[in-house]
Amino acid sequence: MKIKKTLHSRIGKMDFNNISFGSQYSDHMFCSEYKDGKWQDSIIKPFGNIMFSPVSPVFHYGQAVFEGMKAYKDKNEEVFLFRPEENFKRINRSAIRLEMPTVPEDIFMNGLKKLIDLDRDWIPKNYGQSLYIRPFLIATNGVLSAKPSKDYMFMIISTPADAYYKHPMKIKIEEKYSRSAAGGVGFTKAAGNYASSFYPTKLANEEGFDQILWTDSSTHTMIEELGTMNVFFWLKNKLVTPKANDNILSGITCKSILTLAEKKGFSVEEKNLSVSEIIKGLQTGELKEAFGCGTAAVINFFKIISYQGNNFSLPDLTEKKRISFCLKKSLLDIQHNLSEDPFGWRVQLKRYL
Repeated sequence: MKIKKTLHSRIGKMDFNNISFGSQYSDHMFCSEYKDGKWQDSIIKPFGNIMFSPVSPVFHYGQAVFEGMKAYKDKNEEVFLFRPEENFKRINRSAIRLEMPTVPEDIFMNGLKKLIDLDRDWIPKNYGQSLYIRPFLIATNGVLSAKPSKDYMFMIISTPADAYYKHPMKIKIEEKYSRSAAGGVGFTKAAGNYASSFYPTKLANEEGFDQILWTDSSTHTMIEELGTMNVFFWLKNKLVTPKANDNILSGITCKSILTLAEKKGFSVEEKNLSVSEIIKGLQTGELKEAFGCGTAAVINFFKIISYQGNNFSLPDLTEKKRISFCLKKSLLDIQHNLSEDPFGWRVQLKRYL
């Protein structure tokens, strides 16, 4: 792997006490090209623009998949990744579904670890902060034809991150638009999944809501995801989340929360969850708490769920009484090396350079 270090670091312009997600990027990026049926030599180089043919399939047919992951620092400024092997597996599941070449493990892991080691000064030190890491794979072959590309580029970039949502969320249950459909690509992190969500989310924002609670495309009666996150409900003294299927992304944070909750002795269940069950829980008071989870947001709880023009307020609990707070703290403590990691999720990043 070639490494070309920047001559002019931008870290002096970074205010770690005022982080705006995705607005400033670390000094370097990792690149590896797939050409002539095989992966070529990789390079880490200064962060900057890239150039492709205007007829590349990524622009016309949406051959693009990505991942979201994070690096954390502990009080001794040692650096840790969180379950990177899960991101490696998932980007390749996405790639296969979009007829793209899978990324070899050595390219993914070596590129990731050496890039983050090189830019470790960009990782914030405060609890709850992190370096958000974005691996992505795009089609670059310049042929204007509706078929899979022959050439691809795998890249990794990163950006310092603070809390994605800093307030309890107001949520609207969607009844018209859909994020995904049975047999589609909802279970992947395909770029188009997110582009198609922008318009209905904008409409919800204009009504005063923070996010959409997506429902199934056929009947709009079954709960699926929250915006770009998985969703949990504390219902009838049980922590429930929609059962993963072709429509729902298998979230790494979601799986981690399920494992943590079970270890803490909570009753948990992955199930087909109907809108009517949620509304009944809100009406009877059996639904005590609801929250979204994902890599960027970690965990954020709801204060209002709206359905068919009716706003239902959730109980205003103190932090100590919130399941979401308990689980979020446990997860962050593992990620920041403040507690034991009985699951082997934390991967310490050694110094390569």
